[in-house]
Amino acid sequence: MIIPNYFIALLIATVLFMGCKKDSDEDTIPAPAEPKLIFKYKFDSTQTRLNSTGAVSTVPSNHGAQSPLFNSMSSHYIELSQTATTALGGGAVLYHAAETNVGGNSAIDFSKASLKGNNEIFYSIPLKDVAVGTYNYLRVSLAYQNYDIKFRYTTSGINYDSSGTIASFIGYNTYINSIKVKNQTLTVNGNRLQGFWAFEIPGVSIDSGQASPGATTVPNPINGTSPVPSGSCVVTGAFASALTITGNETEDIVITVSLSTNKSFEWEELSTPGYFEPAAGDRVVDMGIRGLTPIVN
Repeated sequence: MIIPNYFIALLIATVLFMGCKKDSDEDTIPAPAEPKLIFKYKFDSTQTRLNSTGAVSTVPSNHGAQSPLFNSMSSHYIELSQTATTALGGGAVLYHAAETNVGGNSAIDFSKASLKGNNEIFYSIPLKDVAVGTYNYLRVSLAYQNYDIKFRYTTSGINYDSSGTIASFIGYNTYINSIKVKNQTLTVNGNRLQGFWAFEIPGVSIDSGQASPGATTVPNPINGTSPVPSGSCVVTGAFASALTITGNETEDIVITVSLSTNKSFEWEELSTPGYFEPAAGDRVVDMGIRGLTPIVN
């Protein structure tokens, strides 16, 4: 029996179509997601308030303080450290933010900063890229914080309570083109050392200034065995139970970086006790974070 040419052509086309369809179906099967190590911020005004050596800290009698309402934060460096004697940089360094020399000395490039809020993921890395090991400490170098505070001003003998927004740079050195504090923008175009701040009174103006060297609290409970450079903001916290990376993880590991904002905005009290009154002479003395607790979820 002679098979018509058109039938042969149809048979070949059908085989090719089925083969292509099979390949297409196989291509649409998603690859399994690789497990990651994920970091999230948590801003906690009830967490223990610490000083730079990790000891419990109270507000001096001649100072005032309040727990700000945080809007965002950025980090410059993340490291998992094995023990209390592991030197800074000797652990598993997971992240190092962009830097620039545009302003002269090396500085954090604020234009490339990742700003994240409460319970937001600020960094993740595939677990396969994390060195296998057991880690007892987390070190995070904080770079920038943005938060709202309450303050008081007096006009014609009448007291008014209001709120404003502070942009606070706590990294070792930061190159800033400009910064939008809340609704208004301050142009800088230069390097600013740790402690530079800008304060916006909504609908009024932006003021800015520079805290004195060493005024920013940087809690480090292992300061005696593993110090951090002066002027940096490498905050250190211990895991409740050591974090072990085996290299065989099949699920994400989420670390909540719980930061103590407990009365982290502190000023020298020169006016009405309990009220921040900058126009009456109250002077900000500290804007540092008051502790870091890494929580593995």
